[in-house]
Amino acid sequence: MKNQENWQPGKYVYRKGKLVASRDTNEIRCGSRLVADLVAGLYDTALRRHAKGRLLDLGCGKVPLYLVYRDLVTENICVDWENTQHTNDYLDYECDLTRELPFADGSFDTIILSDVLEHIPQPEILWREMARLLAPGGKIVMNVPFFYWLHERPHDYYRYTEFALRRFVELSGLSLVQLESVGGSPEILADMLAKHIQFIPAVGKPTAVFIQYLAQLFVKTSPGKKISKKTSEGYPFGYFLVVEKP
Repeated sequence: MKNQENWQPGKYVYRKGKLVASRDTNEIRCGSRLVADLVAGLYDTALRRHAKGRLLDLGCGKVPLYLVYRDLVTENICVDWENTQHTNDYLDYECDLTRELPFADGSFDTIILSDVLEHIPQPEILWREMARLLAPGGKIVMNVPFFYWLHERPHDYYRYTEFALRRFVELSGLSLVQLESVGGSPEILADMLAKHIQFIPAVGKPTAVFIQYLAQLFVKTSPGKKISKKTSEGYPFGYFLVVEKP
């Protein structure tokens, strides 16, 4: 990663020992905090458990997860495409993720693919490349959205079910370590409402924040946990995966 000494936390920050979404609206819109908090927690746990050796951060943007893995790996290589909306000075390579990547077989122990796969028009090529680049025992840590608004248009191509993701893993000759739904109906309803309300002048932003706060409180209750868990099978925000190369 270039210019490591200049890197600053962006999308994610630590608060009271937990990785959460930044409250800086220049980094994340206030209507997206709920889902970003959920995803942040999953990455914090998974990277602390699985990140090691040489790490490849694909579609890295402003490298928001660097604060989690920087002390866990020996080297991190940052890759994004030339038309990224998250321009920065940290990129090691500008690459088309639908083509062969300029790295040797088995040269990475960890690959991160955070909110990227939905932007790849030919995903099977990227899956094949990730499988090639992983060393035996290496892992991919990744997430994808499902019930989520269109973003980074026009380069937002797909929403994947868990069955599509399992198929990609199998066809790539990889094995599934973890696959879980992110959120359920309570979180989705709060997210959709917050995303619409946030644009109302004066009252929109604080109302959006309050709606998401109420949803977070609700899913901590016994009924809320049950509803979220039960509905996550059919109405997930998205999915979080850890995949291993045998």
